[in-house]
Amino acid sequence: MVTKSQDRRKVRLSRALGVALTPKAARYLEKRPYGPGQHGRTKRKTDSDYAVRLREKQRLREQYGIREKQLRIAFNEARRTEGLTGENLVELLEMRLDALVLRSGFARTTAQARQFVVHRHITVDGKIVDRPSFRVKPGQTIEVKAKSEGLEPFQVAALGGHAEVLPAVPGYLEVELDKLQAKLVRRPKRAEVPVTCDVQLVVEYYAAR
Repeated sequence: MVTKSQDRRKVRLSRALGVALTPKAARYLEKRPYGPGQHGRTKRKTDSDYAVRLREKQRLREQYGIREKQLRIAFNEARRTEGLTGENLVELLEMRLDALVLRSGFARTTAQARQFVVHRHITVDGKIVDRPSFRVKPGQTIEVKAKSEGLEPFQVAALGGHAEVLPAVPGYLEVELDKLQAKLVRRPKRAEVPVTCDVQLVVEYYAAR
């Protein structure tokens, strides 16, 4: 369960990064589309190239709720993969189990999706997986395990209770929400992934280090 202090941190971080990390943060950004603090409304001085790249990297990391080490590992894999490194990076992150639980509408936030996985409520091809970072492969099916379907959070999800705060289900997923079942039909494409990020700046950030 997310505490009030964690919720406030997410709102403040969302305002600093200019991207909504939770539904509550999205409401705050609508009302206050500027950074936190007494200087939030004023025009900030021009940031250095490093600061711009760093902020973009932080935006990506926070949207997936992952640690710096995890993002760097994913970046190194993306760099070794054929194609554009930035696009590869987002596509690899999007195949994380917690990300797909969120995109499927089973959870309301990234934190809740991760919690569902850690608490062993989620299966992949019928087997319980408790690692949020688990890489789902095209063709695999994600489900809420039968014993968990009756829990209130999943009953809400099955009725489409998160539809108003989540993006539409992307084309790389087939979802039967009433059955709490989703299938990754193919590898995501960067253009379809609902994250706000200039991936080239992230690539430049790591390339310069």
